[in-house]
Amino acid sequence: MSSLPQPAATSPSEIISSTEQKTGLLTQPRAVWAVFFASIIAFMGLGLVDPILPAIAKNLDATHSQVTLLFTSYNAVMAVAMLITGAVSSRIGIKWTLLTGIIIIALFSALGGFSNSIWALVELRGGWGLGNALFVATSLAAIVSLSTSGTATSIILYEAAVGLGISVGPLLGGWLGAMSWRGPFLGVAALMVLAFIGLTILMPKEKSKKMVKTKISLLDPFRALKHRSLLTFGIAAALYNFGFFTLLAYAPFVMGLDEHGLGYVFLGWGLLLAITSVFVAPKLQTWFGTIKSMCAMLTLFAILLVIMGIWASTPWVVITAVIFAGAVLGNNNTLITTAVMNSAPVERSTASAAYSFLRFIGGAIAPFLAGKLAEWYNPQIPFIVGAGFVLLSVLFIALNYQHVKHVDHVGLGH
Repeated sequence: MSSLPQPAATSPSEIISSTEQKTGLLTQPRAVWAVFFASIIAFMGLGLVDPILPAIAKNLDATHSQVTLLFTSYNAVMAVAMLITGAVSSRIGIKWTLLTGIIIIALFSALGGFSNSIWALVELRGGWGLGNALFVATSLAAIVSLSTSGTATSIILYEAAVGLGISVGPLLGGWLGAMSWRGPFLGVAALMVLAFIGLTILMPKEKSKKMVKTKISLLDPFRALKHRSLLTFGIAAALYNFGFFTLLAYAPFVMGLDEHGLGYVFLGWGLLLAITSVFVAPKLQTWFGTIKSMCAMLTLFAILLVIMGIWASTPWVVITAVIFAGAVLGNNNTLITTAVMNSAPVERSTASAAYSFLRFIGGAIAPFLAGKLAEWYNPQIPFIVGAGFVLLSVLFIALNYQHVKHVDHVGLGH
């Protein structure tokens, strides 16, 4: 997901050494906090839209599978765009890459708010995905590079921004969506304007020594996949995202709630995601190790999806499972992001681009597949199939354990 050039980590011992040179989580340069708050606003965009999926289907006379294409186009474009984020940021600079991403998000979300057909909305969401790729990839790398707390603690700070944005977004989305399904799209555009102003003012103009421009080739992410550890995490994440985006894109259709209700459900989901990603994941890593903790969280997530599938016609069960899934996903997101950033002896920007390309391919296929499976069979099948893919990710990690076990030597920091 990142796009900043970083010194290559050549061994687990060097990684450990680098993570030991850090200060407290809250002791950060002003630029880090600027990116942090902009990231919260950016991730609010995802949550803002989620509560209005049923309303979009109703108002634009679209099927559930057509509405899930809003996630498919978004993730498909983002997957491909991730491959160019490093090349772009190494040429135009970190600040301009962030600002360009924000401008694109604001433009396409605003146009989405004025669209009148599901197909136009799907295309505009693709453009939104391009902007999000530029911003999200660069924001993660910027926080890691500019932070004084070390890689692992910086990732926790980034995941906190993700969780806060995802948790607050649905509440605002439900409120705006209750007035009109167009409200959240226009709301995202307005928030991106605020993010643009904040970064323009707070991001430093001077070049940091940590952000030296080293031009990155478009082929570098593909070359990075020759490292079995990075390939393993990428494929596992693609499989895991089948379950993640089944929950995100299809669960709203079986809860039987209005926009406000869906907003509160995903608020609870996002709050648990934020809390566990910051406070629980580091403890799990310390107690059990990165790989074992990751596999345990993925297994729990698969079980929750099975529960949602069996009781898909019982809204309160689905609602409870979705909220609890936030805790599981928060832990897993921090664990796997940290593992990826330290998995291979390549620049973090390159490793993250290659990993994100693979995982968002899964995120592109899963939403549309979930909608189609429900149309072909019944509302239970998407969750069961999603659980199957998540369990496959656990099996794949286990089969390749010898290639990824070195990440257990990397702490998440405290």
